[in-house]
Amino acid sequence: MLNYSELLHDTIANIQPMSREFHARAKLALDSLTKPIGSLGRLEELAAQYVAISQKLPPLMPEPVVFTLASDHGVAREGVSAYPSSVTAQMVVNFLNGGAAINVLAKQVGAKVRVVDMGVESDLGNLPSLLVYKIGLGTKNFVTGPAMSYEEALQSIGVGIRLAREAYADGMGVLGLGEMGIGNTTASSAIAAVMTGQSVDKVTGKGTGVDAERFAKKVQMIEQGIIRNQPNEQDPVDVLAKMGGFEIGGLVGLILGGAACRLPVVLDGFITGAAMLIAQALVPHCQDYVIPSHCSAEPGHRYVLEHLGLHPLLELHLRLGEGTGACLAIGLLRASVACLRDMATFGSAGVDGAEVAAPEQV
Repeated sequence: MLNYSELLHDTIANIQPMSREFHARAKLALDSLTKPIGSLGRLEELAAQYVAISQKLPPLMPEPVVFTLASDHGVAREGVSAYPSSVTAQMVVNFLNGGAAINVLAKQVGAKVRVVDMGVESDLGNLPSLLVYKIGLGTKNFVTGPAMSYEEALQSIGVGIRLAREAYADGMGVLGLGEMGIGNTTASSAIAAVMTGQSVDKVTGKGTGVDAERFAKKVQMIEQGIIRNQPNEQDPVDVLAKMGGFEIGGLVGLILGGAACRLPVVLDGFITGAAMLIAQALVPHCQDYVIPSHCSAEPGHRYVLEHLGLHPLLELHLRLGEGTGACLAIGLLRASVACLRDMATFGSAGVDGAEVAAPEQV
C-alpha cells in the first residue's frame, strides 16, 4: 500500500528553486530580439519563468493539459449553494461529453482535459476517459467535525502528485488546474480565512450565486466550522483535513508534483488559490513554478493572491472554475514562448539596435 506521507515528503525534497542562471540567460535572449527591451511586458516575464523552470534554451513549445478535479462537500447539506450536490456528477458527465466551457476554451489553446473523480457522491461507473481516484463519497460536513481524516488529506495530495508525474511522463509541458464541486467555495473560504488571517466575511463570496440570506448562512457555517475544528495554520495538512475537500487536496498535489517535475503550474480561480495557500505553506519556493492566471470575481481570491504575493495576468470577472481561466493563461504562456523561439534577433534580421548615449565628458 502506498505510503502517502512518504510520497509527500519525497516530493517536497525534490522541489528546488527555479534556475536563476537560465532565467538570466532567457532575459539576455529576450533583450536581443527585434523590439525595444521589455516592450512585451508580462509576456517576457512568462517566457523567462518558463525557461528557468524547464532549463531549456531555446525552449520547447509546452504541450498543455488541464486537470479538472471533481468532488462533493458535506457542508453543502447546510444549504450554502444555489445548486444541489447532484450538479457535481452531472457536470462531470458534461465535461466528458465536451459540452462545458472548459472543453471549449481548452480546444482553443490545444490543451488536453483530464477529468478526475476525487470524491463525487454518485457512483459514475466506468465512464470513458474519466480518471477515478475516489477517496470517498464526498467529504463530511465540517460544521459538525473534520471534513476528512488526516490520512485522507494526505491521500488526496498524493493523488495529485501521481497525476502530475503521469502528465510529465506523457510529455506534457504545462499543467493547468481546474475543479468542480458544489460547496467548494465554502471550503475554500474556510481555508482562506485560516491561512490568511482575514475574517470569514471578507474572504467569502456568493459562489454559485446565492442570495443574501444564504450568503449570511454560508458565513455563519464557516465560522462555526472553524470554531468547532480549530484548524492549526502551522500544519497545512491539518487545515486541509478539517476544512477542505478531496479535490482541493488533489490540486495541492498537482502544484507540488508539477514543481518537483519542473513543470509550470497554471492556477485558475479561488479554489485553486486556496490549494496554493496549502502548497506554499508546505514549500514556500514552489511559488517559482506557479503562474496565476486571473483574479476571480470571488472577493476572497484577491486576499489570497495578495497573501501569496502573486500578480494575476488577467482580470475578467470570471467565477466559473473548471480551469477556464487557466486555459486563457496557457494561451498567453504559449504566445510568450513562441516569441522567444521564433522572433528574429537584431543581428539575424540586420536591424540596428538602440543607440547608447556616449558618457558625458568630465
